[in-house]
Amino acid sequence: MFAVQEPEAKQIEHHWDRPTGRVNDPWAWLRNRDDPDTIAYLEAENAYSEAWFGERQELVETIFGEIKSRIQETDITAPLKDGPWWYSSRTEEGRNYPIHCRGRSVAEAGNEVLLDENREAEGRDFFSLDAFDVSRDHRLLAWSADFDGGGEKYTLRVRDLTTGTDSPDIVHDVAWCGTAWSHDNSSLFYVTANEAMRPYRVWRHDLGTEQADDTLVFEELDERFYVYIELSRSGEWIIIDSRCKTSSEVLLIPSHEPVHEPLIVRPRADDLEYSVDHWGDRFVILTNLDAEDFRVMTAPLDEPAVWSELVAHQAGRRIVNMEPFNWHLVLHEWSDAQQRLRVLFGDGGERVFDLGSEPHEVEVDANPEWHTETFRYRYQSLTTPITIYEEHVRTGERTMLKQTPVPGVDLSKYLATREWASSHDGTRVPVDLVRHIDTPTDGTAPCLIYGYGSYEASEPPWFSPARLSLLDRGFVWALAHPRGGGELGRRWYLDGKLLHKRNTFLDMIAVTEHVVANNWASPRRVAIRGGSAGGLLVGACTTMRPELFAAVVAEVPFVDVVTTMYDQTLPLTITEWDEWGNPAEEPFASYMLSYSPYDQTTARDYPALLITTGLNDVRVSYHEPAKWIAKLRAIRTNDAPLIMRCEMGAGHAGPSGRYDLWREEARVLAFVVSVV
Repeated sequence: MFAVQEPEAKQIEHHWDRPTGRVNDPWAWLRNRDDPDTIAYLEAENAYSEAWFGERQELVETIFGEIKSRIQETDITAPLKDGPWWYSSRTEEGRNYPIHCRGRSVAEAGNEVLLDENREAEGRDFFSLDAFDVSRDHRLLAWSADFDGGGEKYTLRVRDLTTGTDSPDIVHDVAWCGTAWSHDNSSLFYVTANEAMRPYRVWRHDLGTEQADDTLVFEELDERFYVYIELSRSGEWIIIDSRCKTSSEVLLIPSHEPVHEPLIVRPRADDLEYSVDHWGDRFVILTNLDAEDFRVMTAPLDEPAVWSELVAHQAGRRIVNMEPFNWHLVLHEWSDAQQRLRVLFGDGGERVFDLGSEPHEVEVDANPEWHTETFRYRYQSLTTPITIYEEHVRTGERTMLKQTPVPGVDLSKYLATREWASSHDGTRVPVDLVRHIDTPTDGTAPCLIYGYGSYEASEPPWFSPARLSLLDRGFVWALAHPRGGGELGRRWYLDGKLLHKRNTFLDMIAVTEHVVANNWASPRRVAIRGGSAGGLLVGACTTMRPELFAAVVAEVPFVDVVTTMYDQTLPLTITEWDEWGNPAEEPFASYMLSYSPYDQTTARDYPALLITTGLNDVRVSYHEPAKWIAKLRAIRTNDAPLIMRCEMGAGHAGPSGRYDLWREEARVLAFVVSVV
């Protein structure tokens, strides 16, 4: 019997105006973080969590030790050639953060320290590096960091790499949306956000001047749009990309003329999305113009709005990125719920990289060299750790540059496979599964299913040293690919958003039923896990079908959907309407209310829940999970473990140091092992 008493949140009659009527919300007071009672309640939940995990401390420490033992704490990345230098980063045992280095050869790539994150983080509880942008002449480094976890605002500095010292140039409150150097390295472009945390302004900072003298280059007035900035692959153009979830507009500035007015490639239009890069004597454009899953176009440098087709649209083959080089173009795609790479040659012809049939992730690695016939990429799967390859684009000759070590682990002891579940409407939903070779598939094993399913964010399988602690204890681990992601093309996304959002949750439920029906798991031993919008996913599944699950891990969960989307004073609300709908309008109000986990929590039995949040989270405010757990405690009809951990000094991503992250993961896995 757990001896510590559960926290209890006071209930105050409060009427929150919603488009569906005036609704009593007894826990609305938790929205006020300046109320001492709010902090007291969060601290009480943390104390309860500490006591619960304290009774399982031996298990937490055991799993933490297992995670740590599988990670080579002192390690170095595969050196990367950029001009006359080879760049790398390394980690050292006992230190939380990477050290960024370079050298004149592969062997010397770790010699010259450019930025030691550990040194910059000294004396701080939180440190998160964002920008790390070396100038074209390799003499300067633009770097930015968040030092307090207080809202994803970064301080930007410029370091002289000859002396190793930062210049007086300091820019405050920079957003996470990129930086770009001018051709002569005299100017640096960056982005700032408004009070709603929407990145909307592009600035030019001329080195040696004060931030107050910076030039406003572009301002996005439409509150639905975000602004990003980057340098073209060739280094010849500064690219300003302004987009919402259904439309985009790109502006260009010649990098050798940083004071030039931005040039619009093609004016924005409803439902037209495109991105641009520079490819020798032309621009290359990735667009959904008359192409739901996107096609590739080209345009003359002097007429960027005049597009000609290079790669035709193919339904179900979603082109997500393109990397131009002097002689070729590499496309990153999703095809049949699997990532792949395809290279197109300037003189005609193409080749698809052979990555095997096992469910995998393949991502474009850094490829700073413009004149090259090799391409560098990262591969991993449920059974293969991150591996850096360099492949000759014409011959297919492949060199493994680095595979992340996993000390003490025989990777041949794990098996992965893909299956397809049938959802409520007959749609086939992919699910990837991994287990230890000795785990039986007779319907007795415990299982943890992970899902996300929003924003067209596809979730390729990834390798996790921590996950092995579950697999070695006989768990099956599954990755669901519900609608709302982009694994099967743009239609997969459209069928899981707005007035089709319930498909996401029903797909996850179908995957759960599939793993049970096919003897991957015991019907009484299934847990689900998701974070942010994935927290909404598992929250909605919990309220729709609580009897299916033994446990739920909801990390920074978006669970008070209608109230949050109705409150325009909260960060990011307006930009989210294209994903969820505006609850000030019908039928969105009623539809969102029908799945919002906070609203759909009623008096019934619920599975064991572990909920996490961060007091400084600007993406999913702490009060959403805090209100949800308070309501669950008040009205549920059983006494399964109900735990919430609130990081009082961090935001959406949780703690920043790697050892803190490993320990947090050990707690999550200990929870799952304890209750499933």
